[in-house]
Amino acid sequence: MKTLKYVFALAVTAAILVPLMMMVTLSLNPDKSEVMSIMGSWRAFVPTTIAFDNYAAVWSDPFHPFGRYLANTVFIAATSIVLSIFVNSAAAFSLAWGSGRYRRWLVLLIVAVLAVPGESIVLAQLKIVSALGLIDTYAVQILPSIANAFFIFLFYQFFTKLPKDLIEAARVDGFDLFRIYWHIGLPSSKPLIVTVATLHFLGIWNSYLWPIMVTRGEDVRPLSVGMSAYFGSNLTSWGNVMAFAVCMALPVVLFFLIVQRHFIASITGSSIKG
Repeated sequence: MKTLKYVFALAVTAAILVPLMMMVTLSLNPDKSEVMSIMGSWRAFVPTTIAFDNYAAVWSDPFHPFGRYLANTVFIAATSIVLSIFVNSAAAFSLAWGSGRYRRWLVLLIVAVLAVPGESIVLAQLKIVSALGLIDTYAVQILPSIANAFFIFLFYQFFTKLPKDLIEAARVDGFDLFRIYWHIGLPSSKPLIVTVATLHFLGIWNSYLWPIMVTRGEDVRPLSVGMSAYFGSNLTSWGNVMAFAVCMALPVVLFFLIVQRHFIASITGSSIKG
């Protein structure tokens, strides 16, 4: 049984690493004709030529400013993550420990929203943001991603497990609901915050459908849309395209390496003892 687990783990690892190896190998080869000829062979996975010409071409392209795309994406992701954590956790805490019979029905509504595909409402969202004059702005890429039914449900599940005696003691001390959330609920949910931040970061970084619908030029264009435009203008330069892809993937890898310990700890489960 243990052997099967190792075999499965190796197979999954290979399935993930092999495409990455090919991407890195082709990005380091400055010879366009050679890149085309070695694609599909073993030479596409083992670097025989190491040069950074393709990376230099990506970063210096005046028509597709990679640095601008990167700055846009980092700003959108960072702002959206902070606002999302605050809004979703606050909403979840009010549903878990607020007053009123409406809470149960709102939780059921949130669970129901999870079954609605996001693609089914993008046209309605597009009409709304167009009427508000938000097209081709940072706001149009940040605001729709803040409230998230899945994240609210995750926080709600976590907050309902907080010791009731702890909440009641805070109320006896004169804390209102927001102060209880700010001083008890939010600090206690740090492992979950890391998980939500990671999932939200990956979602924003890889988002394509919504950004391509609401952005027009390079000023606010994120990396995902920028890569599509770059690929369209460099169909024969696979080395450059792969270099663009490597540069786009590198921040995600670095981000996960930074938060991996906290992310794994939150996934494996954390508990609060009363």
